[in-house]
Amino acid sequence: MAPELRHLRYLLAVAEHGSFTRAAEELHISQPTLSQQIRQLERAVGVPLLDRSGRAVRLTDAGAAYLPHARRALQDLAAAERAVHDVTDLSRGTLRLAVTPTFTTYLVGPLTALLHARHPGIALHLRELPQDRIEPALLADELDLGIAFHGAHLPGLSATDLFTETLSLVVGDLHPEAGRTTPLSLEELAATRLALLSGDFATRVHIDAHLARHAVRPDVAVEATSINALTDIVRHTPLATVLPDALTRDRPGLRTVPLDPPLPARTVTLLSRENGYRTAAARAFTELIHTWSRTQPRVQHAEQLPPHEHHLKG
Repeated sequence: MAPELRHLRYLLAVAEHGSFTRAAEELHISQPTLSQQIRQLERAVGVPLLDRSGRAVRLTDAGAAYLPHARRALQDLAAAERAVHDVTDLSRGTLRLAVTPTFTTYLVGPLTALLHARHPGIALHLRELPQDRIEPALLADELDLGIAFHGAHLPGLSATDLFTETLSLVVGDLHPEAGRTTPLSLEELAATRLALLSGDFATRVHIDAHLARHAVRPDVAVEATSINALTDIVRHTPLATVLPDALTRDRPGLRTVPLDPPLPARTVTLLSRENGYRTAAARAFTELIHTWSRTQPRVQHAEQLPPHEHHLKG
């Protein structure tokens, strides 16, 4: 008897949970049924795939060798099903998109509005993830596209530069530097009380690296894990923050102050699987984001970037 697709799904679930009980709950089948199905798979391949002798169920050596092929087979089948159901006239479809956190504040809203206006039949499944989780998810075919920063990407990914993102000091109307147009020096920045993202964010790592290069120790009064919280704090206090310039667009009560020297710009990149099937929805979104970036006054489109700026690391 040849293995069936459900056998592969069942094996993946047991391997992920290390337990027949938890896997059965996730699959909504009884534990005896699940055990029977796994036994059928093991008889079909001729070797035990799971070690049931310990408290947790583990893969045998044969199971560990078999599992990547089973996972890949299911991924390929899912891609084939999407290809069959892909509608090139875009009257329906699905786009699985992930973005790094700062993009939810100024990029996701306008792009979602454009996508819905042009292709209302496309359902958008949006996730906010750090870049080190976006890339594996793309390779695992859990996403169609990711928006992140240029850098050294995992093998098997295709990266297309979109535009550069610049960061500046962001202040509210209560800040003494509100309305300032001349750049703020590093000495002045060191004396400025700041509210910044926590070190879990790539943006904070980028800021800290820049300040460390210039031997500046920031005066951080608040650390936050929410960009919306930071902007609200800046609006209501004399604290300042450092965030993308584009974030202040259409946000009353926020002003940007240039820095001297400025923080290095970051190149925003569209990521996809190198040899993955590209749905009509993904192709339409790719065209849409390129069009959007060309029309924005506070971003520089990738086609306009000088060679030395085109490959700045994120």
